[in-house]
Amino acid sequence: MSSKQRPRASSPSSAAGGPPTGLAAPLDPARIPLYVGLAVLGAAVGLAGALVQAALFPGGLLLALTASAGLFYGGRVLTRTQLGALAPAVGWFLALLVLLGGRPEGDYVFGDALGLTLFMLGGTALAVMCATLSRLPYSATGAGRPGA
Repeated sequence: MSSKQRPRASSPSSAAGGPPTGLAAPLDPARIPLYVGLAVLGAAVGLAGALVQAALFPGGLLLALTASAGLFYGGRVLTRTQLGALAPAVGWFLALLVLLGGRPEGDYVFGDALGLTLFMLGGTALAVMCATLSRLPYSATGAGRPGA
C-alpha cells in the first residue's frame, strides 16, 4: 500500500464528521452574556410588538413581525449559531406569555383575537425559520471564503 492511505471510516475524527455543530456544539462561556442580552432584547421587541400590533392592526402587525424577524436573524448572524436566533425567540415568547396572563381586572394588552393569533403564529414561524437556516452566507471581505 502507498504511504498516503485514507483514514478508516471507524476512526474517531471521521465517524462524527468533525466537531459537533449547531445545538450539539459546546457552549462558549464568554457568549452567555450575549445570549442573555439577546433574550432581554427579544422580550423588549415582544412587548413593543404587542403594543404596536394591537394599536395599528394591519400595518402594526407587519411592523411588529418585521422587527421580530430582524432580531431573530440578527442574533443568528451575530453569533453564527442557532442559539443566537433561539435566545431572542425565548425572550419574545416569555414576554408574550406574561402579556397574555392579563390583569385581575380582566384587561389584557392584545386588541383582538385575529391580531393576537397572527402575531403569535407569525413570530413563532419566523423564529423557527431563522433558527433552522442551513448555512449563513459568507462575508464579502474574503475572510473565511473557500479557496481564498
